[in-house]
Amino acid sequence: MKILTITSAKGGVGKTTVTKALALALLRLTGRPIFAVDLDPQNALALHMGIDPREQRGLARSSLAGDDWSETCFVQRTGVHILPYGALTDEDRITLEEQIHANPKWLIDHLRGLNLPDNALVLVDTPPGPSVYGRQALSVAEWVVVVTLADAASYATLPLMQRMLNTYCNARPDFRNTLFVLNQVDSTRQLSKDVLKVFREEAGEHFVGVIHSDASVPEALASGISVLDHAPESQASHDVTACATTIAREMGVLDVSNMLGAHIKQSITV
Repeated sequence: MKILTITSAKGGVGKTTVTKALALALLRLTGRPIFAVDLDPQNALALHMGIDPREQRGLARSSLAGDDWSETCFVQRTGVHILPYGALTDEDRITLEEQIHANPKWLIDHLRGLNLPDNALVLVDTPPGPSVYGRQALSVAEWVVVVTLADAASYATLPLMQRMLNTYCNARPDFRNTLFVLNQVDSTRQLSKDVLKVFREEAGEHFVGVIHSDASVPEALASGISVLDHAPESQASHDVTACATTIAREMGVLDVSNMLGAHIKQSITV
């Protein structure tokens, strides 16, 4: 399996929305099994993926019970597999985080316990900023996608993100690359354009692309489906597909035949 961790230095950048969209785009571009793992106690990825809000099962409860994660793996109707964090009391969450802190191999052991197909792609969604979950996810990632906004506040957090990457990723021989996605870009705002220019220059070949601010994204979320299906010809859909294509190419998993098939399917949907 190949592991891609999706992270951010601060909250409110749309990281979980991007994770959901990339999961489906990568499924269609690569034809590989996609497993989206939610390590954020907010359990937001499950809601984005359409899991019943009343569903309390998840990897958190399974971990506390000493069980493997196979019983908490849900399959979205699109074909993406989702392992939600689930629901915990504050007391149980503290206990779990203490266990995770004491076991540096907690995440990789659980992922290996799933016996995933060799060609599986695992996308790990993390809480923003430093956390025991983010530490685990960065420590096993082969690739990291950093999601940020085109604003001054997000730009100011990048040194923190770089320190985290230096600590948990860059020194590992199995770590491949860090990639950057600029989300909710508003081309009508000068500040947004200025930050985009700086990002392009500083990130260089690590810059994957942008996802523009688009009303179809919150509409898709409200409808419970991906923007790729809700509005396949929208700017956001094209942006997500472009970013996913670059990521798949970077990971060496891009399937040209599937890429063509996804384009044909999108045209038929329209």
